[in-house]
Amino acid sequence: MDREAPSMMNGPGALPLSDIPPDQIRLLTKVARMYHERGMRQPQIAAQLHISQPRVSRLLKRAAQLGIVRTTVVTPRGVHADVEERLEQGYKLSEVVVVDTGDQADEPHVLPALGSAAAAYLETTLMGGERTGVSSWSSTLLAAVESMSPRPAADAGRVVQMLGGVGNVTAQAQATRITGRLAQLTGAAPVFLPAPGLLGSGSMRQVIVTDPNIESALAACDDLTMALVGIGSLTPSPLLRDSGNAFADSELPELRAAGAVGDVCLRFFDEHGRHLRTSLDERILGIAPGTLRRVPRRIGVAGGERKRTAIRAALLGGWVNVLITDYQTALWLAAAIDTPDQPHIRYC
Repeated sequence: MDREAPSMMNGPGALPLSDIPPDQIRLLTKVARMYHERGMRQPQIAAQLHISQPRVSRLLKRAAQLGIVRTTVVTPRGVHADVEERLEQGYKLSEVVVVDTGDQADEPHVLPALGSAAAAYLETTLMGGERTGVSSWSSTLLAAVESMSPRPAADAGRVVQMLGGVGNVTAQAQATRITGRLAQLTGAAPVFLPAPGLLGSGSMRQVIVTDPNIESALAACDDLTMALVGIGSLTPSPLLRDSGNAFADSELPELRAAGAVGDVCLRFFDEHGRHLRTSLDERILGIAPGTLRRVPRRIGVAGGERKRTAIRAALLGGWVNVLITDYQTALWLAAAIDTPDQPHIRYC
């Protein structure tokens, strides 16, 4: 039944693409290509894109009405389905969303585009009952939640802060802002981690984790269905540096010596995506690396030239299995698939 193709309307009855939001056009095109060109069944598409099967059917019919589906899938300008599929297959990802930023690769241009794309993705794929973990320190995630529209669900689940955020006054405000705002938009219950993300020593961390509030917040990370994270480079972002939760410059040589190229939730990894266990790792208060990589849907939102090596490593190490990035970074990642030194891509 689900292989019955929708009628291929393309003529006077077709609706103008200019009336459709860009994020909807991207989703329509992706679903149409998966169904008509890759031969995927509707239940497979629904599972991979984390949407319902009835919605897949409606999207296929809509694609036909808009003229996206004729005898082949017509990719509208600004949609990069071919690059998305190349990255999905090359890095073994569930989904890739490529944001059309043209030739722009600098962070001031990329950041708002990534935020808008992440907001659209979340609005499309969030379902009732989600247990969503969020990283405290990410400018892209902050841009995403600020761009979202309210979508409360009957069974909204909860939003869990996966990394401590208390540092200076700015730190407290920003950390709770991402978690609290996403919970408010979805009608979910927020779970805050009211402690620093980076402690002065490992022994201090051992004492703090025995606090009942901290213990319960960390325990809430154990059964997440989705994690929303940024991907950091070795040099901390201005947001993280100003928070009081960044490593000191004097501590960076240890990370560089270990081969660190980037981090997710302050868990650093090398160019192959392998987690680096250093003395600094013992001071982090947040979700454990193994716990994070067991979350079924791990969404990384990152882009810009400065972060490309870190993003590639995060993909190779299985830190994320959904990527939202800019066009120039996507092209760079696609080219890197064929490089001779490409390490084995891991499933985590």
